Amino acid sequence: MLRKRNPEGRMSLAEHLRELRNRIMIAAGAILVGAIVGWIYYDTIIGRLLKPLKDVAAQRGDQGLVNINFGGMTDPFATKITVSLFTGLILTSPVWLLQIWGFIVPGLTKKEKRIARLFTVAAVPLFLAGCYSAFVMVPKAVSVLLDFTPSGAFNLQEGTAYLNFVLKFILAFGCAFLLPVFLVALNLAGVLPARTMLKAWRPAVMIIFIFAAVMTPTPDAYTMIVLATPMIVLFFASVGLAFFFDRRREQNKPDWLDVPDDQASAL
Repeated sequence: MLRKRNPEGRMSLAEHLRELRNRIMIAAGAILVGAIVGWIYYDTIIGRLLKPLKDVAAQRGDQGLVNINFGGMTDPFATKITVSLFTGLILTSPVWLLQIWGFIVPGLTKKEKRIARLFTVAAVPLFLAGCYSAFVMVPKAVSVLLDFTPSGAFNLQEGTAYLNFVLKFILAFGCAFLLPVFLVALNLAGVLPARTMLKAWRPAVMIIFIFAAVMTPTPDAYTMIVLATPMIVLFFASVGLAFFFDRRREQNKPDWLDVPDDQASAL
């Protein structure tokens, strides 16, 4: 009924706010369901997150030298909630990414809506790929940092601080891998032409390396390069897609738009 009365899909400010509220509620409900799954499988998940510390302890030959501790009585409970919510965020990424795009889609044309659905499908594997890449790098980061511990010294990590470091590390790279999705979305909206993106490739590459260096607290350049390389590849892939869409946009543009102001157009 609403589409028949309002074929252009225009919405008032109040309707936009209600739309935003509904989508936030859907995303929050999905994350809550995923968090329940994380709560149920907490022991398995926390075991995977603590594995880098246990591997370092096994290499040093003393399980007591490297471990985690909780400073307060409520810290284990708070940590379980944090890990469960993080798990829910990862598991339900298709839902909340779809809600983000769904909120943006009403402002697009029919053709752009079809393209937006494709990017919704692309955003999920990119986000998960970023999370997985960071998860693979965490053991090396932990190993390198703990190698600075003097021989015979204890390294009792504060449990909440360690897990926050690992979880933020993984989530940050998951979001970083969404960069090409948003770049192409800006191109589709006509805000960011492909030529502008290509001209800015040097600053973009530098920013990517700076981001990788900040997010990988290891002194070796190998980890930084491993994490920066896929981001650079994704950046240039988004530039290529932007050129493709710009070319199609130029081909579909009416000829009378290119007529100089001092000449009469066919229109």
